[in-house]
Amino acid sequence: MDLVLIRHPAVAVEPGLCYGASDVRLAGDARQEAASLAERLAAIGVREPQRIETSPLMRCASIAAALAAAHGQTPQVDARLAEMDFGAWEMQRWDAIERAQIDAWAADFEHARTHGGESVAQFDARVSAWFEALDAYEHAAVWTVTHAGVIRAATARALGVPLARCVRWPLEMGAIVRLRYDASGKQWLLAHWNA
Repeated sequence: MDLVLIRHPAVAVEPGLCYGASDVRLAGDARQEAASLAERLAAIGVREPQRIETSPLMRCASIAAALAAAHGQTPQVDARLAEMDFGAWEMQRWDAIERAQIDAWAADFEHARTHGGESVAQFDARVSAWFEALDAYEHAAVWTVTHAGVIRAATARALGVPLARCVRWPLEMGAIVRLRYDASGKQWLLAHWNA
C-alpha cells in the first residue's frame, strides 16, 4: 500500500492563530493549489490514487475535491481526519493564551485538556482508528488530504515512534508525506517527508 498524506496549503488566517478544528478557508484558489500538488506528486512518482480521503474541514475538502475530480473520483470524507480540537483556544492568538494553561498542557502533553477540547491521547486514538481501518485497502494507493497533527499522528503510528518525537519534525503547508507498506517485511517505510 502507498499512503500519501497531503497537508493542506496555507490558510487565510493571521500568523500565530490557533485554528485546529476551526473551519478556515485557504489563502489561495483550491483548484490552482491542487494542480500544483498534482505536479509535485507526479514528480516524486506517486501512484494514481485508488481512493482519495479528506478531512471534513474546507481547507482540506476543497483540495481533495479538485484532486478527486482530476481522477474521476469523489473524495471520501472522514471526520477522524480533522485536526485536533483546541476547545476554548480555537481562533485565539497563541501569545494571548494564558501562559499557565499552555505550561499545564505541555507538562502533561498526552492527557491535558486545559483548553476543554481534545487531549493529545484522544486525538491520537481517533487518528489511530482511521489508520487501522486502512488495512481494507491493502494493495491500493490512498491519497489523504488532512492536517499537520493528523499526518504526524499517522506517521508516528506507522513507524512506531512516539508522537511527542514526531511532533518536532518540521512540516510545511502543502507538504507531502509518503508511506509505503512493505508486505514482505510487514512494516511501514517512510519514502518522503515534507516533499
